[in-house]
Amino acid sequence: MTDSLIITDPHPGVRLLTLSRPERRNALDRATYRALGEGLEAAAADEAVRAVVLTGAGGCFTAGNDLADFQDTSNTGEPSAGLTFLSVLSTFEKPVVAAVEGFAVGIGTTLLLHCDLAYAGAGARFRLPFVNLGLCPEGASSYLLPRIAGTKRAAELLLLGEAFGADEAAEAGIVNAVTQAGEALARALDKAQTLAALPPESLATTKRLLRHATAAPVARALGLEAQHFHALRLRPAAQAAFATFFKR
Repeated sequence: MTDSLIITDPHPGVRLLTLSRPERRNALDRATYRALGEGLEAAAADEAVRAVVLTGAGGCFTAGNDLADFQDTSNTGEPSAGLTFLSVLSTFEKPVVAAVEGFAVGIGTTLLLHCDLAYAGAGARFRLPFVNLGLCPEGASSYLLPRIAGTKRAAELLLLGEAFGADEAAEAGIVNAVTQAGEALARALDKAQTLAALPPESLATTKRLLRHATAAPVARALGLEAQHFHALRLRPAAQAAFATFFKR
């Protein structure tokens, strides 16, 4: 594991995964992606865990991918740590509830599409700035976002990459509801406790049925997006955007 992910069990049957890189607004680097994937796998194997809550420390969900990693142009030929984590999350059989405060940028927004429930504090700010960075969508968002938000709204969010608030995220179906600022985690934990008290086989079966029709398309979208994302990441436009970011 890593110090950037705090794992606790705040209530019986509930596993809480808290992103904690305050100096980087909880940006996800390779080590944190690996820790998240391992944390989910451990929760899947633990019969005492009935539901998982994902949140960020310090009033911030996550600023997205750590762009310092993206400046590394070496190619090992292995799947990225981010793709591995997304594959684990998208096929996780137990309920996952997200609690969002502060920033949810890039994968901080797209990973919510794989959570069963998500709640955002009133001050949360979302953004999908892939095109702005010379990249393309990831997290199967090119497939899932049009399904939940509609094609025009998805195009607006993914092509323009403009910031939007919690109410807009709820209207687009990215989160279930908006809480008062600072109360998203309390709402998520409450819902997780409710889920943890339900029959686990019924929960798992229902989640499997809910995702049956989209499981194969999501897996294909994850792989196809990852190929294009990696190729674009190495291009001059993206590398220039990363360099400009670190000069701010």
